[in-house]
Parts: sequence; structure tokens; C-alpha cells
Amino acid sequence: MQFEDILYEVRNGVAWITINRPDKMNAFRGTTCDELIQALNKAGYDKGIGAIVLAGAGERAFCTGGDQSAHDGAYDGRGMIGLPIEELQRVIRDVPKPVIAKVRGYAIGGGNVLALICDLTIAAETAVFGQVGPKMGSVDPGFGTAYMARVIGEKRAREVWFLCRRYSAKEALAMGMVNAVVPDAELDAEVARWGAEIVEKSPTAIAIAKRSFNADTAGIIGIADMGMQALRMYYETEESKEGVKALKEKRKPEFRKFTKR
Repeated sequence: MQFEDILYEVRNGVAWITINRPDKMNAFRGTTCDELIQALNKAGYDKGIGAIVLAGAGERAFCTGGDQSAHDGAYDGRGMIGLPIEELQRVIRDVPKPVIAKVRGYAIGGGNVLALICDLTIAAETAVFGQVGPKMGSVDPGFGTAYMARVIGEKRAREVWFLCRRYSAKEALAMGMVNAVVPDAELDAEVARWGAEIVEKSPTAIAIAKRSFNADTAGIIGIADMGMQALRMYYETEESKEGVKALKEKRKPEFRKFTKR
């Protein structure tokens, strides 16, 4: 398969899917999301594959969310907001194989949400996690909020979103946002070990287990659909556009001048 924004490789029954935009801190644009969806579906329904690894190229970042250079009131692809992000999030959940996030460097914004909704998340010691939406005129109003509250608790999820702080890998582990933290030099080998253990297990039992976990949080899909509709309208406002404008002008955004609340 030929891809522009990602790499696809199969090793010992494990598919490794890597966002290959290191010059953009592995931020995703419309093409990136479409290719990830295609690759995840290919791996997810290949009977020769038992697990999937999602990673980012280079040392600096796993993924830093939506590419702001491709965002001007809407992103450059398809979907409710110009990115098929809701479809990408669903395919990670829907494929009947465990998806392991391999996090090196920054997992910020939409990248943090991708790492969160993967079935398992393994981080290097130097990994950094956090949300930036309210600092940028955006939010992930579905799996990024409701599912995060299920994973780390509502109080901590509200903290993550309302304060937009950054958290170390050890802090993310303590919150329950990641499964394991290892030295940077051991990350690839550790992820490979987890993948190999999964490949040894019954694929049908794993698929049933994954779908049963998903059933408990399936209602979040409705929240996400409603939230993305609201987000599309929000992106058309001057308040939201101020976030991207301030980033380009290298200044602090002045959101409150656009609202009376």
C-alpha cells in the first residue's frame, strides 16, 4: 500500500502504523486521518495480524493533534470539521485487534486523545501528555472528554481540559492514562513484547473482550456526534479563529474580547 503521511509495516504478526510527519511534530491533516483509517482497517481485518501499534516518527512527538497550518475555520479534509477525526477514533475502537499506542515525545491535543483511546498505551520516560484545545480555540467534545473521564476520573479529566497543563509520563501513569512507562531506549522492544504476548492469545477471545469493553462506553459516540456538530459551528466564530491567529502571530490569544460571557 502506498501512503503519503504514514508508514505501514508488519512484524511477526503485529502491524506497525506510524504517522510520518516529524517536521510537523506528527500533527495530522485530512490526508493523514484518511490514511490512518485505511491502514487500521487493513490491519484490523487481516487474519494474519494479532495486534496493531500506533506510533509517531522521530524522537520529538507521538502526535500533536490537528495541523494548525491546515486549519482556517475548518481543516483541509472531509468530515464534520474538515478532518474525519470521529471516524478515526471509532476505527481504533472498532477493529477487533488491540491497538497499542507507542508514545515517544509529545502526545498533545488530538494526539493525547489518540493515545488515550488506544486499547493500551506504553510511554517512554520522556513522553509528555496534555490537552491544549481551550488555549487554541478548540476542544474534543466526545471521546476526548467523556471517555477521558471514564479512564482517569472526572475530576482529573476536568483538570486536564480546564487548565491545559502538561503531564510527564510518570504523572500520566499515576492517573491511569498510560499502562506502562519505560526508558526511551527500551520503548520499541517493550512495545514489541506486549504485541508478541497478544499475538499468542486466542484472536476470537480478544475480539469478544474488546467489543464487550466498547459496549460499556458506546453511548459516547452519540456525545461525540453532537459535540462535533457544535465544534463545526464554533470553528466558524471569531473566538475560535483567534486561537490559530494568535499562534501564527506568536502572541497570547485574547478570546474574551469576542464574547460577553
